Amino acid sequence: MDIGSCWKNNGKPCDGDVTSDVTRYSEMIINPDTTPWCNPSNNLRLCPPYHTFANGTQVHRNNTRHFPYDAYHVYCSPGNGKYLEEPFNYCDAYSNPQPQEILQILPHPVWGEYGYPTRKGEGWIGDGRSWELDVGRLSQSLYFYQDPGTKPVERHWTSVDLGTEIYVSGNEVAEWTVSHFDIIVPDKY
Repeated sequence: MDIGSCWKNNGKPCDGDVTSDVTRYSEMIINPDTTPWCNPSNNLRLCPPYHTFANGTQVHRNNTRHFPYDAYHVYCSPGNGKYLEEPFNYCDAYSNPQPQEILQILPHPVWGEYGYPTRKGEGWIGDGRSWELDVGRLSQSLYFYQDPGTKPVERHWTSVDLGTEIYVSGNEVAEWTVSHFDIIVPDKY
């Protein structure tokens, strides 16, 4: 599942200005061979600065006892962020020369409350069950950069993508099967 949207670092909606608009993505990677690049020993810059648990409790990435490092594959900051917390990692300008922010998560127990896979291999080949994902609630708890002192953005995710992306390829072929897909929008939206 990949959700995407766009808002400026000050929380205002995107308006087509490619220097201040930031495309933001959250992606769940279910390939069980994927290991987290986010870790406290040598790649803290690849972790989001904060994790917010389903109950609203926030924990900083420096808190090695409570931060769920294995829940994150990689995080990269928007290239136009003026107040990024050190250490940081800019998103790859090769894939998109305009500012973007990407958060890739991995199956982990912290995502279970939102209906997402909690262990490696769930949702992968041989696990053909149905999933009911609370994408909106999860997206509200994920860290995305915003300039300090600005009004928190009201997140509207304008794209929902489901499928494969081959990140590093040696001539792989991917097959993806979806038998049923519903998007449920609450009445109180």
